[in-house]
Parts: sequence; structure tokens; C-alpha cells
Amino acid sequence: MRVMQIGILAVGLGLAGFGVYMAQNYVSQTQAALAAAQSRGAAAPAMELVQVAVTTRPLRYGEPINADALALVAWPANAVPPGAFQTLEDIVPDASRPRIALRAMEPMEPVLAVKVSQPGQPAGIAAILTPGLRAFTIRVDQNSGISGSLRPSNTVDIYWTGRGAEGGEVTRLLSSGVRIIALDENADQDRNFQGIPRSITVEAPPETVATLAQGQSTGRLSLSVVGLDDTSDVAQIQVDGRSLLGMEAPQEVVQERCTVRTRRGAEVVMIEIPCTN
Repeated sequence: MRVMQIGILAVGLGLAGFGVYMAQNYVSQTQAALAAAQSRGAAAPAMELVQVAVTTRPLRYGEPINADALALVAWPANAVPPGAFQTLEDIVPDASRPRIALRAMEPMEPVLAVKVSQPGQPAGIAAILTPGLRAFTIRVDQNSGISGSLRPSNTVDIYWTGRGAEGGEVTRLLSSGVRIIALDENADQDRNFQGIPRSITVEAPPETVATLAQGQSTGRLSLSVVGLDDTSDVAQIQVDGRSLLGMEAPQEVVQERCTVRTRRGAEVVMIEIPCTN
């Protein structure tokens, strides 16, 4: 009995010693791996950082931007958003002429040039116009083809319906993919408009504006909302009553004319006569 107890004790001591050996070996391997990782990290080049201006509190459309709502933070130099400001003086050059928020911004969001007006410029339609484009306001009602939730920055196709050259009514696509910049003269891009606005302001090249003005004065304009991810090109579209009903255009009947020449003094005259064949 005593011999068995001694044997069990010896086996237990052996297992304990083996466990201590394995633990020491694991700790040694872990320390070696950590040392290797630290050496690799020390050898890696440091990330280049630059300063970028961000907001420190929520900013809403039309709110003046003052220095107390801004801060500079370190930002990876290879990931600076286009139009970001890197000094507070660039955003607030003159406290008496602040920039205005053209879009809502959340805390710690980079301030971008497209989201703010020029110094001292109000948050109106002129502040958000794309360079080279012009604003044009279209009167709309329940017959204009739009309803539901709209917001500035949506795009629409614009159709004209009026009397065609042959006298019948015709519908024609005037312009496609036109961006809305204001609803009822409100340019807040974060505002959803429920129902039907009284007017929609779009931006377009001057030649398109001239086309829309002529269309609005000679007929009625209808709008069709374009999907957010729709980048397809729309071909020229024109529909009249006959094409709507699938009717072919009438063939023009050419009537034969018969004439004879006769001389009256020094003048040769063509006289129409009934055809005999």
C-alpha cells in the first residue's frame, strides 16, 4: 500500500514538472513572437499625418459656421477628402462674414468646400449652383407627373407637351438627368418635401434653360424622377396621338399635273390642262 502511494506521488510530481516545462516553453515562444512583432513595427515607416478641420457639434443647413464649432484633427495624408480645409483661417477668414452650412454636418465630420458657402455668401440657390450652369424655376401642379417625397439633389427628366408643327398635340423629351436644386425656393438638401411643391428649381446649361423657357411659354412641362443610381442615356423621345394609338402617318397623295407650253410674244407660258391618260 505504501509503495503504491509513493508511485502515485511520483507520477503526480512528474506530470506537474512536465506541465511547468510546457508552460515555460509557451511563455518563451510568446515573448519571442512579441519581440519579433515589435521589431517589425519599429522598422515600419510611420504614417504621415496632416491637419484637417472638422466640426465639433452638429451643424444644420443655413447655420453660420464660427470658429467655436471647428477643430483641427490629425488625418492620414493619403486619405484627405477633396475640398477639405487644413486651417481654421481658411474656413473663417473674417468673423463678420462667416461661411454658411449648405448641408447638414455631424460632429467630427470633415468640413468640405461643397458643404459651405463662400465667406459672407448666404445659403441661397446661387451658393450651390455648379459652375457654368444656370438656375431655372419650373411651375408644377398635380398634373406635372411628380408626387411623394422629393428633395434637392434628385434628378428628373423634363418633357414638353404642346401643339406640334402639323397641328396635333405632341410630347417631346426636352432634357434628361436634370438636377433639382430647390423645392419652393428651399435649397436644403436634407429636407424631404411631402406632397407636390408649387415650383421646382433646376440647374442646367444656358442653352437648355432657353429650351425650357420656350417650352414653358408654349406648352406645359412634365417631370419624371430618375433613380439615384440610374446613369443610362436617354435617346430623343417624341410621341403624338397617332404614334400613341399605333396608327401610321397618312401617305401623301401626289396628284399628276399636265401642262402645255404656249408662246405669247416673246414670253413662254406654261398652261395647266386636264390629263387625258
